[in-house]
Amino acid sequence: MNAAKRLAIFTRLRTANPTPTTELEYTTPFELLIAVLLSAQSTDVGVNKATRRLYPVANTPQAILDLGLDELKTYISTIGLYNTKGKNVIATCQILVDQHGGEVPRSREALEALPGVGRKTANVVLNTAFSEAVMAVDTHIFRVSNRTKIAPGKNVDQVEHKLMKFVPREFLQDAHHWLILHGRYTCVARKPKCWNCIINDLCEYKDKTPAPADA
Repeated sequence: MNAAKRLAIFTRLRTANPTPTTELEYTTPFELLIAVLLSAQSTDVGVNKATRRLYPVANTPQAILDLGLDELKTYISTIGLYNTKGKNVIATCQILVDQHGGEVPRSREALEALPGVGRKTANVVLNTAFSEAVMAVDTHIFRVSNRTKIAPGKNVDQVEHKLMKFVPREFLQDAHHWLILHGRYTCVARKPKCWNCIINDLCEYKDKTPAPADA
């Protein structure tokens, strides 16, 4: 994989989807933070169903604290690991109120100090809510980066480092969304839909999936 191929790949992804964004529904940085926190090992669709019920009732740190853990759980009980996530949401809201005036901090260090918030979650918030050119590497991005050879690495930290190094600067802001969506809908885990892929001829995956007979 060379610089010319990477440029062509991201040019095509941008042409196909000029303004990509997360599929999590949110209107404020806080709503995004909580949605991402809830989304670990869960689908965006499932999280959106829960937050559509929760946010009209409580969509600020203080409002969720006023709701309390038991009541919060009634809204998020359809999401996997909801007991642990509920405790993390309450603890995060308490820190936001006590230390940040109820606002979501804009520094990685402060974000990663919140319960349940790791580097990936912090990067999603920094990129999507605050328009910083950072890379949140989830399972989709890890798979696509390795399979295509855009940025191969043995772990998420290596892939993140290589993406930040190799993705052309003009694409960095949106690259994380393009790669997630590509992994979610085209370059899927078991049988990638290579026959329906707009970067098929640029991808260096050797075992490309042939089109099914009914495609």
